[in-house]
Amino acid sequence: MHIAFLTPEYPHPTFSKSGGLGTSIKNLAKGLVDQDIQVTVFIIGQQHDADIKEEGIQLIAIAKQKHWALNWYLERKRYQKIIQQRIKKEGIELIEAPDWTGISAFMNFSIPLIIRLNGSDGYFCYLDGRKQKWKHRFLERNALKNADAIVSVSTFTANLTTSIFGLKTAIPTIPNGINTDDFKPLHLEIHNSQLLYFGTVIRKKGILELALIFNKVVAKVPECTLLLIGKDAIDVFEKRSTLELFYQLLTDQAKQQVIYKSEVPYEAIKTYIAKAQIVVLPSFAEAFPMTWLETLSMEKALVSSNIGWAKELMVDGVTGYTVNPKDHDLYAEKIIELLRDEDLCAQFGKEGRQHVIEHFSAEVITKRNIAFYKKYIG
Repeated sequence: MHIAFLTPEYPHPTFSKSGGLGTSIKNLAKGLVDQDIQVTVFIIGQQHDADIKEEGIQLIAIAKQKHWALNWYLERKRYQKIIQQRIKKEGIELIEAPDWTGISAFMNFSIPLIIRLNGSDGYFCYLDGRKQKWKHRFLERNALKNADAIVSVSTFTANLTTSIFGLKTAIPTIPNGINTDDFKPLHLEIHNSQLLYFGTVIRKKGILELALIFNKVVAKVPECTLLLIGKDAIDVFEKRSTLELFYQLLTDQAKQQVIYKSEVPYEAIKTYIAKAQIVVLPSFAEAFPMTWLETLSMEKALVSSNIGWAKELMVDGVTGYTVNPKDHDLYAEKIIELLRDEDLCAQFGKEGRQHVIEHFSAEVITKRNIAFYKKYIG
C-alpha cells in the first residue's frame, strides 16, 4: 500500500513553520511506515522545491509560484499536475488532504482523494463568531463536495462542518493519534507552582481569558508563575498584537509572574511540559488538539476548556479538569486546587497517559486509518 498526503505544512527545518496540523500528519505518516506502508507527503506553498527521505517518509516540497490572474485556481492546477506525475511514477494508491481553505479544491487525481476534517476556515470562523471570506468558503465547499470520502478527527467537528457546508453524507470519526514513546514522562525536576501554556498566542485559543484567570490565581497563590510559549498573532477583531492585549488585561501583580518565549524548537517543548506543574489550555476553537494529547501523554495535569471536542478527548475529574474558559472563577479555582495538591496532579497525569495509550496511541489510531483507507483503494 502507498499512501500520500497533501498539506501546506509539515514539521521539518527545511520547510515553512508548521503547527498542529503538520504534527498530526507526521504522526500518522510515521505510524503507517511502522506498518510497512509506503508514505509520500507533498508539502505545497514552500519557498523552495525539495525531495527528501526522512524516517522512511518521502517528503516532496513544492515551491509556490505567482500567476498573472486567478492565482488560487492556476496554482492548484499546477500542484495537481506535479502530484499526478508522482502518483503514476510511484504507484501511489490514495491521497489525503486537510479541509483548511480547501487546498484540494479543483484538483482531480487518478486515485481516491480523502479529506480529513482538522478544522476548516469556515469551522473556525463559526467558532470565533466572525464571517468567513467568500473565496475561502467557495474553495472549502468545492473541496468537500468533490472528495471521494471525508473523515473527521472528532465527531463535534464532523457535525459542525456538515451543518456549515450542508453536506449530505455521514462522516466517520478517527481521532488524531500520538506516539506515546516519543511523548512520555521525563521525570525532570518540576517547577512548583508553574503553569504552562503552549500554542499560538491568539484569541481563539482562550489566551485573553487566561489573562483574567491568571489574575485570580496569583491573587491567592502569589508565587504562581505562568510560562507562555507561542508565536504572537494579530487579533482578528482588534487588528493588533494579541500578546499586547493579553498583557493589558493582567494586573500589575500578575505581570510580574509571566514569562514569555516566542518560539522554541519542537523537541524542546517536551522539557517545558515535563517541568511545569500544570498545563492550562483554555481554547475555544479546536478540532482534536495535539497539544492536549502531548500533555496527557507526558503524564501532566491539564486544565482545558469544556467545549465541543473536549468530551471526546478529556474525562473531567479523571484526566484533568474541563472548564468553560469564560467562567474565570471556576477555572482559577480548579488551577488553585491542583497547585495545592501535588498528589492529585500526579493522579491526573497517570490517568491521562493511560487514557491516551488505550484510545489515542499511534498503534491504535494507525490500524483504524489503514482499515479506512482499504475501503477506497482499488
